Amino acid sequence: METRGISRAVIGRLPRYYRYLGDLIDEGIERISSNDLSKKMHVTASQIRQDLNNFGGFGQQGYGYNVRFLRTEIGRILGLDKSHNMIIIGAGNLGQALANYASFEKNGFLMKGIFDVRPELDGMMIRGVPVRMMSELETFLAENEIDIAALAIPKARAVEVSEILVNNGIHAIWNFAHTDLRLPKDVVVESVHLSDSLMKLSYNITCHKNGEKKGAGV
Repeated sequence: METRGISRAVIGRLPRYYRYLGDLIDEGIERISSNDLSKKMHVTASQIRQDLNNFGGFGQQGYGYNVRFLRTEIGRILGLDKSHNMIIIGAGNLGQALANYASFEKNGFLMKGIFDVRPELDGMMIRGVPVRMMSELETFLAENEIDIAALAIPKARAVEVSEILVNNGIHAIWNFAHTDLRLPKDVVVESVHLSDSLMKLSYNITCHKNGEKKGAGV
């Protein structure tokens, strides 16, 4: 399905729809109206309809949405109907937490390798996958079809390692390093800056507290 021209905001909401629809399937719900879905997700029914109409709508007047069909279609749009082989660079606390997150596998993200520079971690098993040394990375990439590399390493090494990955055929990087990567246009980078998210939370807390103080003085 052609998705060019669809806003990043709409694309960004699709995983949330996918997650809520999965919960509905677990509850045994077979169909749902946009109004009922809006109550569960705390967004407007109009927003839901507008978002889904970008991809063809999927609903029927007076019937609503077939929950399983809609989730399957959203999964297909997100590329979840295919499996994606991935590796993790960095076997520290964050890297191990990522490797141990079982939901990745449920959604088709298959962990194939974990790499680190610390000799004491060489051979350590994480969910059945051994930690390998960074010196093995290029050979591993040449011998395996890897789609995604997750960077869970310090900022100082992120640029160097990302260039090695790109030079060895990686076109998708999930970046947890606290730096912005400048890579060729054909490389897709999704950056997750945990401190940025925490700062946004701090801002919202501050606004909330300031609002309470203003309200108290009225």
